[in-house]
Amino acid sequence: MPDEYRIGRLNGGFVVTWWEDGKRRRYRLDALSRKEAEAAAIDVIRRETVKDAAPTVATIWDLYRQEKAGRRIAAAMAFEWKAVGPHFGHLRPDQVTIDHCRAYTALRRAAGKHDGTIWTELGHLRTVFIWAQQRRLIDHAPAVERPPKPAPKDRWLTEAEIATLLAADMAPHIRLAIMLMLGTAGRVSAILELTWDRVDFKANWINLRTSDTGPRKGRAAVPMNAGLRAALSQAKEARLTDYVIEWGGEPVKRIKTGFNAAVKNAGLTGVSPHVLRHTAAVHLVANGADMERVSQYLGHSSVDVTRRVYGRFAPEHLQKEADILDFASRAKIVS
Repeated sequence: MPDEYRIGRLNGGFVVTWWEDGKRRRYRLDALSRKEAEAAAIDVIRRETVKDAAPTVATIWDLYRQEKAGRRIAAAMAFEWKAVGPHFGHLRPDQVTIDHCRAYTALRRAAGKHDGTIWTELGHLRTVFIWAQQRRLIDHAPAVERPPKPAPKDRWLTEAEIATLLAADMAPHIRLAIMLMLGTAGRVSAILELTWDRVDFKANWINLRTSDTGPRKGRAAVPMNAGLRAALSQAKEARLTDYVIEWGGEPVKRIKTGFNAAVKNAGLTGVSPHVLRHTAAVHLVANGADMERVSQYLGHSSVDVTRRVYGRFAPEHLQKEADILDFASRAKIVS
């Protein structure tokens, strides 16, 4: 994209103008307001400046990341490009075939990567293609074949295991992060991004969303329970930053090392931060919490997602159906 462009008015409408190779280029925008014109101008410039260059996967991947700058997906895709780039970067989207995708899957498996990682990487590639088609950077988004999505791990902690974990030797900020993940059912990313201005002691609420508009995936505003409120009150008195999870006067970006050490000290296995979110959800459902409320607590986009994943943990899940099939009792068959 050109470094400078200008949005102006012409014959009652909006136009965007920029210079390219010493020549002025101007295009009419389909916009009714200045704000709409700003967004439309970016699409026009990208379409017109990339069109003649026969964009490669590398080009549109980078353009997509520019649009998502500041969001977690942009950082994740910068890391993923180290694997995706050498395999797909030099190709144009219309050159990408199913064989390329299968070769990539085989290559990543040979490097010891799990199908879940490969599924995500190729999923981002597909997202980029669809985005490029919507922005009219390419005429058609090619099909991207991914390995089957692995079944989710079904590890969750019992109350006894939770007590053991919380009693284990660990740094204070790790314990607070664990309590927050269990008490809010929040993802570790949401917990590490939580700031004190979103912990409302007066209203007794914690808002895991960074703003009114997002990110929203898996994030909700939830009340504090007594144990979490006490821990947060103590932490706030000693705070040195605006972030709830801090260490050495600095926000904490990752807790993998400290978390794994705590799990090891507790004598547990197969426990990741996501297991704590899963644990919270299982305990809510198993104790009879309304599925709509559980969905809201988890920040799910639809209660159907909650039912599909956690319905089997409900105390009476499918019991009525099982009773219908109890032919032996109705026939009074006794072994």
